[in-house]
Amino acid sequence: MTTQGDGEPERWPAAAHETRPWRQTVRGGTRADRTFSEVVVTLPPLLADRDVPLTASQAADAEEATREITALDSSSGDVLHALGVLLLRTESVASSKIERVEASLEDFARALHGVKTNSSAVSMVAATRALSIMIDRVTSSSRLELSHITDAHAALMADDPDEHTYAGRLRDMQNWVGGSNYSPRNALFVPPPPDTVEDYMSDLVTFTNRDDMPALVQAAIAHAQFETIHPFTDGNGRIGRALINSILRRRGITTHVVVPLATALVAHRDRYFDLLTDYRDGKLEHLLSSFALSTRIAAVESRVTAERLAAIPQEWAALTGTLRSDSAAARLLPILLDHPILSADDAVGYLGAAPSRTYSAIDRLHKAGVLRPLTDRTRNQIWGAAAVLDELDDLSVRVARATR
Repeated sequence: MTTQGDGEPERWPAAAHETRPWRQTVRGGTRADRTFSEVVVTLPPLLADRDVPLTASQAADAEEATREITALDSSSGDVLHALGVLLLRTESVASSKIERVEASLEDFARALHGVKTNSSAVSMVAATRALSIMIDRVTSSSRLELSHITDAHAALMADDPDEHTYAGRLRDMQNWVGGSNYSPRNALFVPPPPDTVEDYMSDLVTFTNRDDMPALVQAAIAHAQFETIHPFTDGNGRIGRALINSILRRRGITTHVVVPLATALVAHRDRYFDLLTDYRDGKLEHLLSSFALSTRIAAVESRVTAERLAAIPQEWAALTGTLRSDSAAARLLPILLDHPILSADDAVGYLGAAPSRTYSAIDRLHKAGVLRPLTDRTRNQIWGAAAVLDELDDLSVRVARATR
């Protein structure tokens, strides 16, 4: 990395373009699709040994955002695990929404408990699982490996009816963004050809394991490069955004939580895609400034959420009144911070109590306003800790408002 004054930094290289022959392999579309014969692919610069030029102000912005992240990661006290669970789900849901994958909280809760009636909710749960895999693998190995990425992708796409056969596999076909469904005709963006993907990913993995630049700068560049390579047939956006927090974990910037950066990005979805285009055009400064600002805001607002989570047990105590310390209801309350969505059977398992006592405890907490039903059924009900789930929604609103 080189740091310069506040003047114009050394220009980041724009992606090159190359014309390649194209032949349709799946019949369909218009005659123009069937006769389309050439495609212009994008070839980004390799990163493994590339110097990253930064101005002094860019380095300072990255440092300020990093300070906010480390403050978030170290200031959560007794609610650290609860905060980690909430932010992991917040980030995964927001990342899914960037891809127009939408589902209600009720459907998400059902999908968490194995009910697959809503494909979007199932996809959101899979995104949570994929992010967890990448974070866990890089935490245990202190390196980021290609297998971490492909394993996360396998988890993300395992239940996708159209893409499950490609789950965990680098693509061996040409893909594109926008335009026709049957050919890259009028595509908005055409990634590198399939024969280059393995080498590009090897180069990217090497870049992600460097330690000679600010971690946030590294994460922003790696993300944009990943999205440019588009190494999978589908799911690239969600895996690429999981890569951001994986790099922050590898570099030791976080040790317990993920930063809900996607919550800021989804609030300005078109601007986010413009940043990726700018990166391919060699305008690195736009990407870095936006990531620094969005990350700082997400970390600051997440600290507010940590403070609110810490206050929730007192709110619950006011709602329930005095409970016997050995009662099932009293024992269930602290569990709700770490498990804000649970079924009655889950509660029985957590408490190790008789089902009748557990059901009575749930009923009491429901009547007190601590729990609310998340489905409309009477049997096998799924419950949500109202205050925790409301805070999850409010965090997204605050981050979106602040990034405007």
